[in-house]
Amino acid sequence: MSSMIHAVRCNQPSFKTVEFRPGLNIVLADRTEDSGQRDSRNGLGKSTLIEIIHFCLGGTIQKAKGLGSRNLRGWAFSLELTLANQIITVTRNTEDKTEVVIDGNTTNWPIQPKEQEGHKVLSLDDWKAVLGNLTFGLSIDYDKKYKPTFRGLISYFIRRGRDAFSTPFEHHKNQLSWEKQINNSFLLGLAWEDARELQLLNDKQKLITDIKKLKKDTESGVAIGILGSLGELEALKVQVEAQLRERKETLNNFRVAEQYHELEERVNFLTSQIHEATNKNITDQKLLEFYQSSLKSEDEPRPDDIVSIYENAGIELPGLVVRRLEEVEIFHRRLIENRREFLGSEIKRLRRDLVSRENFIREKSNERAELLEVLKTHGALEEYTMLQEIYLDNVANLNEINKRIEELKQFEEERSSLKIEKELLLQRARRDYGERNEQAERAIDLFRINSRFLYDTPGRLIIDVGKNGFTFGVEIGRDGSEGIDKMKIFCYDLMLAQLWSERDPSPRILIHDSTIFDGVDERQISLALQLVDREARSRGFQYICTLNSDMIPQSEFSALDFNFHSFVRLRLTDENEEGRLLGISF
Repeated sequence: MSSMIHAVRCNQPSFKTVEFRPGLNIVLADRTEDSGQRDSRNGLGKSTLIEIIHFCLGGTIQKAKGLGSRNLRGWAFSLELTLANQIITVTRNTEDKTEVVIDGNTTNWPIQPKEQEGHKVLSLDDWKAVLGNLTFGLSIDYDKKYKPTFRGLISYFIRRGRDAFSTPFEHHKNQLSWEKQINNSFLLGLAWEDARELQLLNDKQKLITDIKKLKKDTESGVAIGILGSLGELEALKVQVEAQLRERKETLNNFRVAEQYHELEERVNFLTSQIHEATNKNITDQKLLEFYQSSLKSEDEPRPDDIVSIYENAGIELPGLVVRRLEEVEIFHRRLIENRREFLGSEIKRLRRDLVSRENFIREKSNERAELLEVLKTHGALEEYTMLQEIYLDNVANLNEINKRIEELKQFEEERSSLKIEKELLLQRARRDYGERNEQAERAIDLFRINSRFLYDTPGRLIIDVGKNGFTFGVEIGRDGSEGIDKMKIFCYDLMLAQLWSERDPSPRILIHDSTIFDGVDERQISLALQLVDREARSRGFQYICTLNSDMIPQSEFSALDFNFHSFVRLRLTDENEEGRLLGISF
């Protein structure tokens, strides 16, 4: 029994159940005669039907959009299909998307469902693993990196969304290069393992090129890292080693003063005492000099000097006046004697104080000098600790540099080895491609035949092995229009369905949304449907497509023995909500 989808159902009565047959199946979106210009077939459910099929086959749904809408919470969709020559039904609920319920014979499955409340239940991961094994022959290997997966492969047979119809070799926008290589090489029967090994080598190369600069030295601010060459790292190593030697010598000569801060305070106190005594000596020295000069200038006055002054002035003094002058002289002499005595005693005191302070200053200066010598040759404990920490940081820095030097040497060796390994891998891939040339030629020939049927000019499927692995391309005459670009995808997808119809196991299904015919001429639409009908019947695979009624090339079909409407399995209309797939608007 050929693999195929038999029906799509739902647990909601408003849903329009659709049943499919072998060969060509069409879901038609029609606009009623009395619908307005603003009415659209968009939203009737064509794309939603494809989303439901993907959902039942393990696909994800967007949150709050499409099947993820709150209005569809609790809806359970069922897909009746043939799998491993047994008809089974898989049901998945939008509210609990982590598992599926299976109804049917699963005896030959590689993973058996678990019984839960009378139902056979599989986790979503197990369900996708089963599908991969039973449709593409994939091994049950959850951990292997860079491998074909059921979801990645089936998306070429059931394209979903507008982004899936941009290029034949991608099924969604921004598809990763490795995924594109591995999926297409697997589907075309090429050595996809070579593409996987190439991606693993690319990962190793990326690891090398992504090495960042390392931490900075906290004191010097020198960046330690992979600076581009071993020479730069070696120069940095010499610099840090020189710093280490200097700091080690400082530590070796360092002596800790147990009472460093007390000594420091004593030195400051002595300095202030010395400054105070010195300032007092300066003041007293100036006062001493003043007293000494004052003592020398003190002379006793004589009466003869006064009499001679008056005689020179022509004045004659009486005897009484002369006698009084003698009394004044005696008084003045006594006054001078008292002053001389005071000055003498002050001079002696000042000289004594000066000598005493000089001795004090000398004593304190000697004491301070001894303490300063201790402070000069010794340091505080915290200063020693800080120097030790800096030294240890430098040691760690040097160890890190040495480590990076060794790593860089290893990386350089690995880089060279990777270049050699990559070249050997590419040689092997070219050799493998040559050995599998028959399969590649089969795919190329089928694409050529398909494109020639549509355009009378054969197109080309191009497969090559370049420096980055497998490369793929398609060409059809008159490239550039949207319609021809869509037909490139149609011819490629049909070629995959033709190839896989010759294999076992096989998905034996191909589904296209109406987007595949956007911008395509009516003649090519007619030819495409005729071609896929013929190939599906003769090769035993199923083709399902959704179409808008205005896409039907009636004039082309009328001249042919092709009953288009006999292939319509479901008709959706905008007459009312009941005409929509879900039976509701949301």
